[in-house]
Amino acid sequence: MHRTGRLSDVLIYTRTTAYRHDSIPAGRAALRELGEEHGFGVEATEDPSVFTDASLAGRGAVVFLSTSGDVLTPDGRDALRRWVSDGGGFMGVHSAACTEYDWPYYGELVGARFAGHPAFQPGTVRIEDPDHPATRHLPPRWDRDDEWYDFRSNPRRPGVRILATIDETAYEGGTMGADHPLVWCRESDAGRSFYTSLGHAESAYSDPAFRAHLLGGLRWTAAC
Repeated sequence: MHRTGRLSDVLIYTRTTAYRHDSIPAGRAALRELGEEHGFGVEATEDPSVFTDASLAGRGAVVFLSTSGDVLTPDGRDALRRWVSDGGGFMGVHSAACTEYDWPYYGELVGARFAGHPAFQPGTVRIEDPDHPATRHLPPRWDRDDEWYDFRSNPRRPGVRILATIDETAYEGGTMGADHPLVWCRESDAGRSFYTSLGHAESAYSDPAFRAHLLGGLRWTAAC
């Protein structure tokens, strides 16, 4: 079993083969700084060859940070699936939901596929589950600017813990209606999966509340 119960070593993966977010360097830097502050190592890469059984063994979590398109080799897909099945923790951030569209397992791992978004604009995030490490520090209604992702299907289903939704009445262009999840997590085989659709802008990664959101997601993912 790979789950360590501590954030000993986190792999940040930022490869893109479709749209590339300008905020990726800021996201990498924020996660490295969180590692320095909280005592866990961070390796950042865009090399798909890192996805092997040997390389993944012992890691506390794997983070797909604004990845897009097809970013894994067939062997890498198999290694990631084995690692999660054996207790590994996966965390997806923002356009991680725009990744590996033709791999059904990845869609289940993330929980929903990106469908589109309106213009970057202010909105109000509603915290549905204030007991999770990623949300317990946040107010019940969290006003912020972001890309408010719509998804091809609603991730709310048995076994999925919805942490936050978006109030579509507070911005223009939402398409999912009254129940529009943005952040969720689930047990995945013996491992765990956490996804947040937030994090489009570079400025998000210098926001203490958003950085605490990422750290809480990482801690939960690594079961620590």
